[in-house]
Amino acid sequence: MNVSVAPKSIDKTRAKTLIVDCDIHPTLKSPNDIRSRLPRRWQDHFDEYGSYLRQAFTGTQIYLRMQPMTSREDAWPPNGGVPGSDLDFMRAQHLDANNIEYGILQPITPAGFDQRNLGYGAAMCSAINDWQAECWLDHEPRLRGNITVAQEDPATAIKEIERCASDRRFVQVTFGALALEPVGRSRYWPIFEMAERAGLPVAFHTGGVNGLPPSGVGWVSHYFEHHFSQVPAQASQLVSLVLEGVFEKFPKLRVVMVEGGFGWVPSLCWRLDQHWERLKSEVPHLTKPPSHYIKEQVWFTTQPVEEPTRPGDLRRLLEQVGYDRLLFSTDYPHHDSDDPNYAFRTKLSDEEKQMIFRTNAINLYRLQS
Repeated sequence: MNVSVAPKSIDKTRAKTLIVDCDIHPTLKSPNDIRSRLPRRWQDHFDEYGSYLRQAFTGTQIYLRMQPMTSREDAWPPNGGVPGSDLDFMRAQHLDANNIEYGILQPITPAGFDQRNLGYGAAMCSAINDWQAECWLDHEPRLRGNITVAQEDPATAIKEIERCASDRRFVQVTFGALALEPVGRSRYWPIFEMAERAGLPVAFHTGGVNGLPPSGVGWVSHYFEHHFSQVPAQASQLVSLVLEGVFEKFPKLRVVMVEGGFGWVPSLCWRLDQHWERLKSEVPHLTKPPSHYIKEQVWFTTQPVEEPTRPGDLRRLLEQVGYDRLLFSTDYPHHDSDDPNYAFRTKLSDEEKQMIFRTNAINLYRLQS
């Protein structure tokens, strides 16, 4: 689904604000961008077998709206490449135009963590990380990378974090939210331990391919339902992290929930705390109410910003989530991206604006240390 966007009428006050965009999606110019960075064994695999994802549709997304490139109509570069593939065009259209001080890259296609062949998936993750460094970070000092790991193979994930963490341009470790199991389970703990030791947040981006129906009640009828179901899946993973004791075990671990909005966070915290009062004997490893862990160790990117009809409702939501927990993101160049000149219908104070659009991310990712 390609979507046109309205011509910009720049909010001059917003334009003066330096912005940290915590979700920018770079795209391959060519499959060879990855193939050329694979070891010879996996280049042969790439040529002979290609990807084998945990779903029936191995070569494309389930819903046709994802084609071509789930992008804004105006995001296609003039050189004929696909959206997100041309750094010069990204600079002009997004980084420069929107006063982006730092942009956090979030590669999603291809994604090595979705591969059934774990060895191939781990090699792809390494290639994706090298591609980020060589094609993006080396050429644009405002960009920062995500360490993509094969989460279903914790041993290789740890090695990949160790390999990339010394490059301080990588500021985060990323998981697909739809892992094979609830992500709080102990099989994933070595990855969290390594991320904590490296001082890197762990991000859970909506989506991923685990071969299961996208909703908790099975396969849905409409893309509308599929799109909406991404958020309950992300909420379920956050519940798993809390109740399995990940935050208790790793008190310095920082988690970012990416591209799931934040309107669901207050009610989730209320419900968890209420149930904890009755069921805490089942989770004796939790020493605090669940909401305390979320408030202390979890951040949420803003896109897609829930924009209720009454601006006052959004302000109450922001207060309940906490201005200090929010990281601005655009999801550029996707069709549902949030333009920083239009996001947030409610009027923000200068301090609130600075926190959401810049300083929370500066502090979390230690961008100026």
